[in-house]
Amino acid sequence: MSVSVWVAALGYFVDIYDLILFSVVRVQSLKSLGVTESGLTSAYEGLLPLNTQMLGMLIGGLLWGILGDKKGRLSVLFGSILLYSLANIANGFVTNLTQYAILRFIAGIGLAGELGAGITLVAEILPKEVRGYGTTLVGAVGMLGAVLAYFISTVFDWRTCYFIGGGLGLMLLVLRISVFESGMFQHTKEQKVQRGNFLMLFTPFARFRKYLACILIGLPTWYVIGVLITLSPEFSQVLGFPAKAVSGKAVMFAYLGISLGDVATGLLSQWLRSRRQVVLYCILSAVGATTLYLFAPIKSMEFFYFNCFLLGFSMGYWALFVTIAAEQFGTNLRATVATTAPNFVRGALPLITYAFEVSKINYGIIYGAMIVGMATMLIALVALAFMEESFSKDLNYTEE
Repeated sequence: MSVSVWVAALGYFVDIYDLILFSVVRVQSLKSLGVTESGLTSAYEGLLPLNTQMLGMLIGGLLWGILGDKKGRLSVLFGSILLYSLANIANGFVTNLTQYAILRFIAGIGLAGELGAGITLVAEILPKEVRGYGTTLVGAVGMLGAVLAYFISTVFDWRTCYFIGGGLGLMLLVLRISVFESGMFQHTKEQKVQRGNFLMLFTPFARFRKYLACILIGLPTWYVIGVLITLSPEFSQVLGFPAKAVSGKAVMFAYLGISLGDVATGLLSQWLRSRRQVVLYCILSAVGATTLYLFAPIKSMEFFYFNCFLLGFSMGYWALFVTIAAEQFGTNLRATVATTAPNFVRGALPLITYAFEVSKINYGIIYGAMIVGMATMLIALVALAFMEESFSKDLNYTEE
């Protein structure tokens, strides 16, 4: 693999560390800022920093995606990591919940650019027969950033964890000097074609339907991470486990599962020569893993963390999901789609958590979680049915 692939993989590693760090240090950081035990699961208090971070990613996805198609993939890889690194360093100095939420919003804007630009660059510089291996490497290495976040959190307090994340990002910024721009993008720059025009994704209808499907197949991923894993301490209590789960440990096992799942789905898609078929298997396995998590009669903590791992493994199509988005569109819109699609999924988390809040009131935390989870997975399955296979697609073309 080229240097560019490894630099993209390490960038996503730092990105995931910073992205998931709130879920790892949620309880200790919020309690130190005065949030009560009852407020930890509230969408208006305990989940506020996470929701604002995801809203920042929603906005950032649009900004960085357009910039990636107008100015180049490298402009995003440099600008995004600088913004989220500085925001995470500032996060270590917050003194109240409002500051926390604002800085997570700013960090979210920066975090939004990393994966889409990295996957787009890798997909464009590698031959179509092996690009799946490159994007798999980016996803698998990147997800291990969450594992590092957990181990760092066991050694340092939550403020230092944010300082370390910001420092890692600034160090990686130096490595990016050796990365070269995509040849496909350079060729497209010389053509008289609109680049990064977000409105082009809404017409004609066939293009909009394809774009919408790219977004919707990713919905289950942030239901699993944002609800089942982030709130694992509360779920373990309600489900009757002998101890309250450690959120950082649950995140670590989930992301270890996602990392291994990324490898498995990437290799399987290469073997089957199909992206759609593998995503179908993942969503169906997520239905089983969610049911096991919420209703399994075994009540040992080892089994609970194993369930977190299984949930993560079933969601191991995240890198494949972004690869599919990149492969669906021409070079003049590719970065826009590959960057906005995952961030629109992340930006949907406030809606998912709000739906969970309403369902929890009406049906209780367990059945409320099941209803919302099955809804996201059904939507993803319907969207997948409308997608075209992109495994062997030649990416050197533009959208008119």
